[in-house]
Amino acid sequence: MSMKVLVIGLDCAEPSLVFDQWRGELPHLSDLMAKGLYGPLTSTIPPITIPAWASMLTGQDPGQLGLYGFRNRKDYSYDRLFIANSSHVRETTLYQLLSRARLDSILLGVPQTYPPRPLQGIMVSGFPVPGQSGQITYPAGFKPELDQAAGGKYIVDVEDFRTEDKDRLLRDIYDMTKARFQAARYLLENKPWDFFMMVEMSVDRIHHGFWRFHDPEHRLYEPGQKHEFAIRDYYRAVDSHVGQLVDLAPDGTLVMIVSDHGAAAMAGGVAVNEWLIRQGYLALKEIPDVPRPLTPDMVDWSKTLAWGEGGYYARLFMNVAGREPSGIAPQARYDEIRDEIKLRIESMPDHQGQPLNNRVFKPEEIYRQTNGVAPDLIIYFGNLAWRSVGLVGQGQPVHVFSNDTGPDDANHAQDGLAILSVKGADLKLGREPRAGMTIYDIAPTILSYFNLKIPGDMIGRVISF
Repeated sequence: MSMKVLVIGLDCAEPSLVFDQWRGELPHLSDLMAKGLYGPLTSTIPPITIPAWASMLTGQDPGQLGLYGFRNRKDYSYDRLFIANSSHVRETTLYQLLSRARLDSILLGVPQTYPPRPLQGIMVSGFPVPGQSGQITYPAGFKPELDQAAGGKYIVDVEDFRTEDKDRLLRDIYDMTKARFQAARYLLENKPWDFFMMVEMSVDRIHHGFWRFHDPEHRLYEPGQKHEFAIRDYYRAVDSHVGQLVDLAPDGTLVMIVSDHGAAAMAGGVAVNEWLIRQGYLALKEIPDVPRPLTPDMVDWSKTLAWGEGGYYARLFMNVAGREPSGIAPQARYDEIRDEIKLRIESMPDHQGQPLNNRVFKPEEIYRQTNGVAPDLIIYFGNLAWRSVGLVGQGQPVHVFSNDTGPDDANHAQDGLAILSVKGADLKLGREPRAGMTIYDIAPTILSYFNLKIPGDMIGRVISF
């Protein structure tokens, strides 16, 4: 029996679709579930690609990593942000631990691995890659072989997935998926590996592009539309790709299918900075004639207590005296003002005056540490049913029903999924979903399978069979 681990990551794969709605149409995933164990995989707060995959590979939370999203504050100035890449992951990763144990690893398309880092094996960087044209492989000379293995060109990500051109988007999604799984099969068959991990981003892209066509609960759903079954058909295709990949692994391989978060219909958006203006927490030098994204030069910092950043969740920052360059919130009143803002956000109504059911987190209460520059508050509008929008200006409502960064049908859900099985064995565990698994459990479970020591700073526990 082989001691290998094969991880197939499906970014944003939604557990309700795999476990319930389409289980009978996904024979390969269903077989893995029946012979092993499966269940929801609670993600990071916030449940987004960055930092979720980095947390999975380190067993550490976003606060420990000092990475609170795709963009992070470099310092307490107003305009210095950085896009998180592999160089910002300073904690020891799973593949580094495996390399130290002289085990061969192959990583293909795992998010936040650009620029690629040395390891015993092969790395092909995943999202985000600047311009999709950077040096994405380790060793550096592996790129031509990768392109050939992918059928001519390896694709890092789908271009412009927030688009109204759904036919083009769907073609691009299928092209990318085919190329990446073809490259994965080549690597499994032709390169040495003890640990193999790939992540397919197209699951995320098809959710954001097509959720309204498939979900009767979406406000824009209309039955009988051309793309009504686009997501279902794509899940079927992914299931086939997964089956082909698993077939190449030897008996005894621990197979893990994981997603970093789930997906759900996006009900709308909250213009967080417009709300802060109306509540008296944010002041502008001039109100723009037409709505536009908030930028630091627009803000009258001498009269501003707080501002926000948009996305699938919101990060709220306070303008604290002695911390920010023009801070006015007295440090002695920091907790008082923050609690006041938190209470107001939690009691915010929706566009019809009904409770929006927002969730608001204080970083120091949910993370073991708060390294880097943490937000003062992390906000789930509508408990992730509504996204955060950054627009301010004349005529800008607080509640919006179009996305400021392009068409987007879905928001992220807190729970991803996990399916664990040992190839060639029927463990007879998969009759009911396993509760309580978290994204932090993946790294220690893999280390345990290889009989390696689990670092004490890893949060998770070993998922037992």
